[in-house]
Amino acid sequence: MIQRMIEIGEGYSDLYELFEIAKSQKDRVKFLLKLTAENKGSKCCSFAVILSPTSIGEFQPIYYCREGITLKDDSVTKREVLFEELATTLNKEIITLQIRHSSSFHENDLFHQYIIGILRLNHLIPPMK
Repeated sequence: MIQRMIEIGEGYSDLYELFEIAKSQKDRVKFLLKLTAENKGSKCCSFAVILSPTSIGEFQPIYYCREGITLKDDSVTKREVLFEELATTLNKEIITLQIRHSSSFHENDLFHQYIIGILRLNHLIPPMK
């Protein structure tokens, strides 16, 4: 099985594209993720959608918007509210995981491998075959 992280953008207006992918393929949505990280004292998050593998080729995409949403301790952002509304619409829970910030990796591919490893360890995606 091939599992791949597909970055849509950094979570500003491209977050709406992530929502459209989830809504248009609601039968395939397995999990909604909120990946929180900290960088230089600032908290941020990435939103992700894990789809079920394709029937032919066993390709499992993980669409995400990387660290574009700044988190506030005292309030919930509009984008967080929209993601919660998406979860309600799809009848899914949002799984929140604390991860390392992508800037701690020299390449995006290493960051993607790190995330895939975390998802496998948490049994959110199947192990390598």
